[in-house]
Amino acid sequence: MRISTGTLFLSVSLLALSACTQETQNKLGRAMQNWTGTNGVLEIYSGGTLVRRFMRIDKMTTGTGTESGVPRAYRFGYGHLDANLDGEIGSDEQKKVYFEVSDYSTQYVFYENPN
Repeated sequence: MRISTGTLFLSVSLLALSACTQETQNKLGRAMQNWTGTNGVLEIYSGGTLVRRFMRIDKMTTGTGTESGVPRAYRFGYGHLDANLDGEIGSDEQKKVYFEVSDYSTQYVFYENPN
């Protein structure tokens, strides 16, 4: 029985990935997503009500300590603020803005835009 090089590579890759810890798998997944990019949407809620929406986000990054490199309890990125919450980027919403969300007090949902 002859195994193709591609099949062998795929098998070895899957075996190596399954041996990684969950944290390592998450980092690899984030690296791949960062490389491919996304059309992300971030919705921020207060008391169950949508209060902010950022659109066309390429990626969200976990903050890290400057010298320690230890992950911090917030995420940040750049996106278009959907100020009127209509789900579209209007002519007055063309500029990308910086945003941060805290892991402690912010209720948010990040997803890839289906449109």
